[in-house]
Amino acid sequence: MSSLDRQMMSRALQVAAKGRFTSSPNPAVGCVIAMADKVVAEGYTRPAGGNHAEIEALQGCADVAGGTAYVSLEPCSHQGKTGPCADALIAAGISRVVIACEDPNPEVAGAGIKKLKDAGLDVQVGLLEEQAREANKGFIKRQEQGTPWVTVKMAASLDGRTAMASGQSQWITTPASRADVQRLRAASCAIITGIGTQLMDDPSLTVRISHADVDVEDELRQPLRVVVDGQLQMSSTARMLQQPGDTLIATLDGPGQRDKSAELVAAGAEVVFLPALGEHIDLQALLLNLADRGCNQVLVEAGAGLAGGFIAEGLLDELVCYWAPKLFGHTARPMFNLPIQTIDAHLALSVQDIRQIGEDIRVTLRPDKDY
Repeated sequence: MSSLDRQMMSRALQVAAKGRFTSSPNPAVGCVIAMADKVVAEGYTRPAGGNHAEIEALQGCADVAGGTAYVSLEPCSHQGKTGPCADALIAAGISRVVIACEDPNPEVAGAGIKKLKDAGLDVQVGLLEEQAREANKGFIKRQEQGTPWVTVKMAASLDGRTAMASGQSQWITTPASRADVQRLRAASCAIITGIGTQLMDDPSLTVRISHADVDVEDELRQPLRVVVDGQLQMSSTARMLQQPGDTLIATLDGPGQRDKSAELVAAGAEVVFLPALGEHIDLQALLLNLADRGCNQVLVEAGAGLAGGFIAEGLLDELVCYWAPKLFGHTARPMFNLPIQTIDAHLALSVQDIRQIGEDIRVTLRPDKDY
């Protein structure tokens, strides 16, 4: 494919980013329609129930017959809340479609490509595929593996401590880092914390920025708040139950648990009973439950126990650490509780990004592939 094709697909990926905070459970898709070397229309996927990228682009231009559509994900071919985008491209007279990557959704999975080819359109697939998959890593993982993309966020001192021995942790990092975390929250479908953090900090776990702060058009939604609380210790007066949006409490079944849950349900929470893994909630079962709810990406904001549990169970996809230029000392609490006894048993991570946020350093890492 030509340099012009690459330029147009790069633009389609930029347009797709306008939906990165709002398109879920759908993927964030961008579509650019060009006549020769001129862009005549573009669009991105709107919040669930709204137009897909291709429809948005087609509505922005009266005549695209003979044009080329550059789409960051395979056009859908089935009837959902909106009509099939492949049919709309065919009806509009588009003659060529360049697609970054195939849609892994079983309801699409090549069917959109086939429909376009059967209608006589020139279809090419795979341009900037790696970038397109990265842009929708949560959606793609949920479709291919059945669980959301899991990001664990930690704020720590330079000596790797997340709280003092007393549990005091506010504030380790600067306001700039805390503002950056709001962007992580806004991009997440759910925020997971543990009962220890909830009892200690009584957090709201809300997104406290607006769509204007992240330069998108659609209003941001509040992610689902999830508290892992095996013994239902959470109070019905918890702060997060007074906030906009939904709260899910994941717990274990057992004597008296159903009765204890009634007060929390009356306060506005949903309670789900999950199986145990040893003495704790099976975190894989929690992720499967969240995937069934359409969660593409989840953010874990928790203490050493729960954060370490996601890592120890092999569920980590990405680790985002905010390092503050401070030392807390050896009695302060560690970042993770992990059963690692020898140097050979370490978990190897690859650095994806390092940048300064205010006075802090943000490092983004991912486990090596054999994790």
